[in-house]
Amino acid sequence: MIYTMTEFDESGESQASILCRSCGLCCTGKLFIWAKLRPAELDAAEALGLTVFRSDPSQRGFSQPCPLWHGQCSIHNSPVYPHICRAYQCKLLKEVLAEKSTLSSALKVVEQVNEMIDELKQIMPVSSNRNFRENLVANIEHPAETTRQEEGYQEFLLKADALLHFYDIYFGVTDLFE
Repeated sequence: MIYTMTEFDESGESQASILCRSCGLCCTGKLFIWAKLRPAELDAAEALGLTVFRSDPSQRGFSQPCPLWHGQCSIHNSPVYPHICRAYQCKLLKEVLAEKSTLSSALKVVEQVNEMIDELKQIMPVSSNRNFRENLVANIEHPAETTRQEEGYQEFLLKADALLHFYDIYFGVTDLFE
């Protein structure tokens, strides 16, 4: 039997939930640098071990990657699961929910994006920062002078551009700093 995204599998989990819990791109610092929190969620998020920032009211949230991601979200069904995590729907999920794409196709896109990210990680300078997106931005916006002159930098830029194109097409993420 082929399930639609709103139907449930044998385990009782919806296909939409399977996609989100299998993907994790929005949790791992690959799509975003940070996630916004509601003011009432700040203390609970901090108690969970999230790196919360609260000084600027327009940018209250937690940094990515989320330490609660361990191959899947460890608090996905918890009452303290942040609203943004529950509410966020990438373009890929929306298309599967609208049955314009299948779960299988969506999971292949996620796999392809992860392969593209792995290729980029191999050619990017090593960084102590665990956020892939932030490292990607830094290497595009402010490459070291010596890096810019290397042949490998052009390869990096081509691969980064292809990844950002995928982010736009499949996830609806269009801004480098989004």
